[in-house]
Amino acid sequence: MAITPEIEHIVPIPEGVTVGIDGNDVTIEGPGGTLTREFRNPNITISVKDLAEDEGSASKGVSLYSKFAKSRQRALIGTWRSHITNMVHGVTEGYEYELKIVHSHFPMKVAVKDGEVVIDNFMGERFARRANIVEGTEIQVKGDAVIVTGIDKEKVGQSAANIEHATKVKGYDPRVFQDGIYIVRKG
Repeated sequence: MAITPEIEHIVPIPEGVTVGIDGNDVTIEGPGGTLTREFRNPNITISVKDLAEDEGSASKGVSLYSKFAKSRQRALIGTWRSHITNMVHGVTEGYEYELKIVHSHFPMKVAVKDGEVVIDNFMGERFARRANIVEGTEIQVKGDAVIVTGIDKEKVGQSAANIEHATKVKGYDPRVFQDGIYIVRKG
């Protein structure tokens, strides 16, 4: 049995989602919005392909193909397949991260102002801590929960990480002082 260096992966595209390929840029448009991402490699070709009816409910798919794939191209095709799948999921359903506000010593006041999350009275500090909100994400504060939503998985995750990082405890034993804002659910 000979191992063929040829590899092709197909990402199915559901109904209501359109895909456009312009050079190295892949644009996916759906009910949630539009996402564009650049995929560049001379050994991998990306195209839109019509699928047979027996391969599921999707009638079209994005084909990732390499004729002479070495291990690097195989790994890159798998990564690109995940990125395109995440883009399709984002424009159809979106992403939502939930963070929880935890305080035992000083009650925090969390608000969204001018593209930033402002955290007042963290550990009794006089100044407010701030976390940047990445463009394309929305943040809501409901009681002791902070909800981050958007269609781009990377931007939603980065906004949630910025909020969590802004409340990092420094100079105290983190086992005792567990105050902060922590990611509790990704979806």
